[in-house]
Amino acid sequence: MQPFDSVTGKAAPILASNVDTDVIMPKQFLKGIDRSGLDKGVFFDLRFLESGEPNPDFVLNQPAWSGARFLVTGPNFGCGSSREHAVWGLKQLGIRALIGTSFAGIFHDNCLRNGVLAIQLSQSQLQALGRIVSDGATSTITVDLPNQQIRLSDGSSIGFAIDELRKQALLLGLDAIGSTLRRAVQIRDFEARYHAAHPWLG
Repeated sequence: MQPFDSVTGKAAPILASNVDTDVIMPKQFLKGIDRSGLDKGVFFDLRFLESGEPNPDFVLNQPAWSGARFLVTGPNFGCGSSREHAVWGLKQLGIRALIGTSFAGIFHDNCLRNGVLAIQLSQSQLQALGRIVSDGATSTITVDLPNQQIRLSDGSSIGFAIDELRKQALLLGLDAIGSTLRRAVQIRDFEARYHAAHPWLG
């Protein structure tokens, strides 16, 4: 998993409420036997016209937000079904962090388990940030995970909270298995002690 330290890039506003996982990753992209090509499916019905051409009205297709690294989202982003493909696709598209007021629970967990930082701000903070990034000229921000700050183009910053274990996993680029394997020696020592104390289990 790609470590997350301090990342600078464009932040695109997608501020509608209750954007569900079927919008983020439509069902026709769930048929593959691996994760490849999911970046094409992200917001497919919004990004592309029926002709297959990019929709010029969709924010991620506009030059000011091309190659965005962050999304500033409306409340309850990622609701609906629990499809992990939505997060895989966002990551393949180059999205490193989502910034909103609230995320659906399973979606939020999927983000953090797959190296996508999900930042929760207050409503007033999000509204202010949304206004700033809605102007392409001021939409470049830096998300500094070690210091838990979002730095804006005007030099101001917004602090954010994150669980310490989640933070360390993101900084080190560790998924749940990687985090567990960091304690492999302790796990083996415990197993040896436990089996020695309970030999009938062997």
